[in-house]
Amino acid sequence: MNFDHLLLGFSLATTPVNLMFAFLGVLLGTIIGALPGIGPSAGVALLLPVTFGMSPVTAMIMLAGIYYGAMYGGTITSVLINTPGESASVMTTLDGYQMALKGRAGAALGMAALGSFIAGTLSVVLLTLSAPPLAEWAVTFGPPEYFALMVLGLTTLASLTGGSMLKGLAMAMAGLLMGTIGIDLMMGQPRYTFGQVELLDRLDFLPVAVGLFAIAEILSNIYRPVRVEPIKATLSGLLPTRQDWRDSWGAIGRGTLIGFFVGVLPGAGATISSFLAYAAERRVSRRPEQFGTGVIEGVAAPESANNAASTGALVPLMALGIPGSGTTAVMLGALTLYGLQPGPLLMSTHPEVFWGMAASMYVGNVMLLILNLPLAPVFASILRIPYAVLIPIIIGISMFGVYSVENSVFNVAVAILFGGIGFVMRMYNYPPAPLVLALVLGPMVEKALRQSMQMSLGSPDIFVTRPVSAGILAFALLAVLYPVFAALWSRRRGRAVASAG
Repeated sequence: MNFDHLLLGFSLATTPVNLMFAFLGVLLGTIIGALPGIGPSAGVALLLPVTFGMSPVTAMIMLAGIYYGAMYGGTITSVLINTPGESASVMTTLDGYQMALKGRAGAALGMAALGSFIAGTLSVVLLTLSAPPLAEWAVTFGPPEYFALMVLGLTTLASLTGGSMLKGLAMAMAGLLMGTIGIDLMMGQPRYTFGQVELLDRLDFLPVAVGLFAIAEILSNIYRPVRVEPIKATLSGLLPTRQDWRDSWGAIGRGTLIGFFVGVLPGAGATISSFLAYAAERRVSRRPEQFGTGVIEGVAAPESANNAASTGALVPLMALGIPGSGTTAVMLGALTLYGLQPGPLLMSTHPEVFWGMAASMYVGNVMLLILNLPLAPVFASILRIPYAVLIPIIIGISMFGVYSVENSVFNVAVAILFGGIGFVMRMYNYPPAPLVLALVLGPMVEKALRQSMQMSLGSPDIFVTRPVSAGILAFALLAVLYPVFAALWSRRRGRAVASAG
């Protein structure tokens, strides 16, 4: 690790402006996470227009703060009302809510905050150690390797979001097709613009993301209202006892490692890491039969894992340009909006963006701890605001943000259109993240593909004769075929058990 770069990052992260936006990011992230049904992806998409006009460093610091702030915010609703603010907090409800029913909501929230702080800080150390060498290796890539890398990102995210690989791939394909709209960079001809001047410069990422994530989320919550029961738990005793620490140290350490390394895998994300951490903790525990009845390590493990995973997901995003989750897919689009090219060259051409964001996460985790220990009851009171009051506020912020970027009514119409499309997609369980990711990566995939074909004079052999691109493509194929083989194996095993019985 180059300590000069880390010092550069701290010099940027500790400026008054960046400290203010880091604080604003973790504060807004916590509020967004505490609101059932919003989640970090919609929150980052919703607040993305607010970052326009900022420097890319400040903008990424704020977006990262929203991301890991939302990870903790979801814990509050999981513990107090048995309703996870987002999917990564589902496992926390099992023991967190049971602790609240026993009058230990304060200890559950306190351990979640402290575990998230420890896991977040350790995972930022791992991020600063692992991302630079990965980017240095990847910087030697040519167009065929870039093409293979982007195909890997599309296939892994498509296969791991929404539960259905086919639906994920279908959404990725739709995003790729939408990415072809606009002027052909090599031939200079307009494609699929249907006479609309606004489409000549491609379909803008922002209104699509705001529509699919933020507006569709609101429509979905109107269609299926989230029921919030009155808070009955007390919040006394936020600091865990000595016995709580003895029970939780191992869970925090294991959750951090599981969360970070699962988060690094493209497409895995915080939700899977929290499930794995909870399952691992139950397996190694001396009292596995008590899990689900309110044991504190059942809160510490998934909370540490989901916070570490949110940091781990930034490794492939910043080093390779591959998002590890739906939220980082939105952040990838944000980088392009700031005029930056995601990928291995980002860390060498704009080191201030990566190191400023990484250093701010050390500071942001301290802010998150200071905010959440004494102010958990305040964040919990947000749940008393009627959803009917929140809806017009969120829609107003969304529309204003989309319009203000280019003063374009057309973009507002696109956001509303994709809000409706996103609502229908949610009704039929089609994930929006692969579509948004493919829309961002599509032009880059096309450019790398066409450059590769020019290099090889039209022969596709170039992708399999170069070892790195062949290896990455083989891994991508494995990512697509693995669920199919796993299902066939499970069916065959089930038949064998049935015939034996």
